[in-house]
Amino acid sequence: MDLVLFDLDNTLIAGDSDFEWAQFLIAKGVLDRALYEARNLEFYEQYKAGTLDIEVFLDFQLQPLTRYPRKVLDTWLGEFMSRHILPIVGGKARALVRQHLDSDALCAIVTATNSFVTAPLARNLGIAHLIATIPAHENGRFTGQPRGTPSFREGKIIRVEAWLEAMGLWWGSFERSWFYSDSQNDLPLLSKVSNPVAVDPDPTLRAHAKSSGWPVVSLLG
Repeated sequence: MDLVLFDLDNTLIAGDSDFEWAQFLIAKGVLDRALYEARNLEFYEQYKAGTLDIEVFLDFQLQPLTRYPRKVLDTWLGEFMSRHILPIVGGKARALVRQHLDSDALCAIVTATNSFVTAPLARNLGIAHLIATIPAHENGRFTGQPRGTPSFREGKIIRVEAWLEAMGLWWGSFERSWFYSDSQNDLPLLSKVSNPVAVDPDPTLRAHAKSSGWPVVSLLG
């Protein structure tokens, strides 16, 4: 059996769902544009540069979830998915996912974006397993804090290994392991699998992939 892991943002979708979710809330007037838009752009640039402080970012990203009932948030999320996320899932990405699912591989999305935002897309793609940053909640409302290890950089390895161990599995349980990603932030997990694949990569990952002999592919379109 194979293990196949997919990054989400700028890999399976042609955009960044974390960034777009904040922009969506700004456009709806839920978040103050003057207070939030510049910081959202700043965090996105830090992510692309590989300098993001995940704890600071999660405080920014998760706090808005604390202000509204879950029913309201779910309504907004449905609108966000249908208008902004599903249109940027390309045919090549869907075909790649289907190829691995049809081969009976154990597949999972492994993303730093929180599970509230990403769970609907995982279901849409038919991927049963989602390893994402978990927004903590109490009494039916989000607390604004992450629960457990954020699924970011080396944290992705920690979370994947915990997920495998919960099923009685480990890396050696698989004939081959794959990870598809666009980002230099995912070099730790890319270096862990037997078959790393750079997908429309940023310049740092592209250079690393070239020097390491990793395949570089495009899922755009």
